[in-house]
Amino acid sequence: MNLEEAEGKRILEAAGIAVPRGELCETPEAAAAAAARLGPCAVKAQVPAGKRGKAGGIRIAEDREQALAAARAILGMEIAGHRVAQVLVEQRADIAQEYYAAVLNDVESRQPLILFSTAGGMDIEEIAVERPKSISRIPVGIEHGAQRAQVRAALQRAGTGGELDGVADGVADLLVRLYEIYARTDAELLEINPLVRLRGGGLLALDCKLTLDDAALFRQPELARRGTREPLTEIEARARELGLKYIELAGSVGVLANGAGLTMTTMDVIEHCGGAAANFLEIGGDAYTKATPALGLVLANPRVKSVIVNFCGAFARTDVMAEGVVRAWETLKPTLPVFFSVHGTGEEEAIALIRQRLRIEPFDRMEDAVRAAVEAAR
Repeated sequence: MNLEEAEGKRILEAAGIAVPRGELCETPEAAAAAAARLGPCAVKAQVPAGKRGKAGGIRIAEDREQALAAARAILGMEIAGHRVAQVLVEQRADIAQEYYAAVLNDVESRQPLILFSTAGGMDIEEIAVERPKSISRIPVGIEHGAQRAQVRAALQRAGTGGELDGVADGVADLLVRLYEIYARTDAELLEINPLVRLRGGGLLALDCKLTLDDAALFRQPELARRGTREPLTEIEARARELGLKYIELAGSVGVLANGAGLTMTTMDVIEHCGGAAANFLEIGGDAYTKATPALGLVLANPRVKSVIVNFCGAFARTDVMAEGVVRAWETLKPTLPVFFSVHGTGEEEAIALIRQRLRIEPFDRMEDAVRAAVEAAR
């Protein structure tokens, strides 16, 4: 779940991180009035999505008339599937230097990671390519959290020259505060881009992106009420109503596998074989009871040209799961080609069932089944 910029900045400000003066507005007239109070300003679409500027969702205004025109252009826009209902009218800052600061979940080290760069205002991916030496990576042990001395030493080692002169201590303090917010809110990502050094001194967070861990929302009921979920496709909305975890993708190979891990492995093998998955769909031992609605979701995507069914049984028996899928196939009667890979507990019974009822021969190797599905999708 993502929080919009204004919500994120409220959290930053409460933690002692400076943010610009600003007002949330729902009408062009309110934006014009805010600009009259604030002076030269930025009018910014409030949607939980990145690259708002490239989409035309951030505009600079010198006075109330320009703010009025900017708000009229932005309100009602659709950015990344979100309709803009509010704009943040924010006082312009006198910027001397732009930085990048973030705390995120690092998959490789399996611990939080603080990122800081002296090249702010760009996507971090662009910074990594164009100025990789400008990025400081500071791993944080969750037992002790971010320590100011550790962060300060890491910034010194980064060799940023004079780019942090006069603000190095302030940057270190800010990064520690960012980590504390990240930990307290069960965040997956907390990003300020850009964080700016003002000509008159001090640091200011010009933007804020805060992404919460959906699995921890039960611990964050207030933030959950203030956040915005990613927009769902029609099929994803149906899946949520059915209690199934389904994500619609852009590929042409439908995937039905048991468990999140095997599903992701299947998707990786599809890509390895030159194809692209049409969905992520997590279904486990309940495949016997949910196979028909699950298969219906997979087939509802018009991009699907073939289907791979991949079961691996340990505690859950593959013959029971196969019975559910076979019955679903007989009920829905799709005409698409389907390819099976079945291994684990009950596989002999499952294979016999598929042969007898569907007249289909399962593959001995998962990769062969996936490759056949990829070829059929072409």
